[in-house]
Parts: sequence; C-alpha cells; structure tokens
Amino acid sequence: MRIIPAIDIINGKCVRLTKGDYNTQKTYDENPLNVAKNFEDNGIKYLHLVDLDGAKSKHIVNYKILNEIATKTALKIDFGGGIKADEDIQIAFENGAKQITGGSIASQNSKMFLNWVDIYSADKIILGADSLNRKIATHGWQKHSETDVVDYIADYESKGLKYTICTDISLDGMLQGPSIDLYKEILSKTKINLIASGGVSSMNDLETLEIIGCEGAIIGKAIYEGYISLKDIQYFILNNNRNA
Repeated sequence: MRIIPAIDIINGKCVRLTKGDYNTQKTYDENPLNVAKNFEDNGIKYLHLVDLDGAKSKHIVNYKILNEIATKTALKIDFGGGIKADEDIQIAFENGAKQITGGSIASQNSKMFLNWVDIYSADKIILGADSLNRKIATHGWQKHSETDVVDYIADYESKGLKYTICTDISLDGMLQGPSIDLYKEILSKTKINLIASGGVSSMNDLETLEIIGCEGAIIGKAIYEGYISLKDIQYFILNNNRNA
C-alpha cells in the first residue's frame, strides 16, 4: 500500500482544515517545499497536493508551488483543487503533476472528465469521491448531492476509471480513524484502486487499510500533529518493500 502524505495549500502556506471547514484553518508551515523535502528525506515517494484556494475559486491557483515541489524533489505528485477546465489540467501537468484528482468536475461535467481520461489515460486521472453520510460532496465540500458514493465510484469504474480517492468528510481531520466499513464495501463491489483519505490517526489504521485492500492511504493531520511520525512511516515503507 502506498503511503501518501498530504499538503493542503492556502495563500501559499501548508495548512489543514477540519471537515473541510475553511474557518478551522491551521497553518503548519509557511513553506510547503520544506515540508515536501522532509517527506522525501524520510523515504516517502508520493505526495497528495491540494490547492484549497483553487477549490474555492473554481480554477487552479497554486500551480507555482506545484512546480517548485515537482522540480526540487523527486516526489510523485497527485494534484487536486480547482481543476475545472481543460486549461487547468494542462497547467497542472505542465507544472509537474504525475496525476490529477477531479472531484467537482467529475460530478458536474462527466463528459469533460471522461474526455480527460481518454486524452491523458486512466493512469493519470483520479476520481475524487468525497462524501458526507454516503452522499457525494463537491466544491471544496461546500455543495452536497443525493448521489451514493459507492454507486458513484462503481459507475465511474464501469466507464474506465482506475483510481479513486475516497474521503469521508465527517472523519477528515478528526483523528478518530478512517471509514473502514465504507472502504470495505467499495472494495467488495468494485475492483478500483482505492486510496483512503480522512481520519487516519495511527499506524494501526494504516495496517488495517492495507489489510482490507486499499491501494494507497493519504495522511494529513496525523503527521502534522505528531500522531504518526515520519520515522514510523519510513519503517512501514521499508517493511513493505522487504515483503514485496
């Protein structure tokens, strides 16, 4: 299972929110590049980079930070937030993203989203499936629908999607453990590469996510608040490599 730390960006700074609420913003570092380099120095190979300014403004904003991290580290970056148009996705890939995550666009304009899959390949496009009480939420979690998250993911898998990041908003930033039952259901009903996001608070959570079959796990606040150390993640990665 891939370990994917998250860096969320507002005003050029590394921040975290609770349950997606911008009023809960907490700044952890003024320089996201320093955070990314620290991840890399501890054996981490992947990064989930979220442009929260972009998610709110409906177009990519913090692409210069993406470029800086992509050019000054070897991290493989999946980038999301504000990717709503062809121009946005072009900017993301031109500035070093290896994958992009489309959330709101997949819900609002499936034709455009699936066209991106055709153009860039299913290996480079991740479905962002964020939900509250099992219902899909979009626009930085400001808008909610009546679409069931499991049905949503299964439908997109049938159309060629290979990857999804699924976040249970009610658990995001709460450090109370991930939505294991939801992930088990998704994995039982699809063969999609599932990247778990939200609620991870311990190494036990990571081990459980790996056991149930998640392809990746995104970790945010647990790292920044010291619940999980980078040394523990480094050991987890090394142990996995030995057992591979």
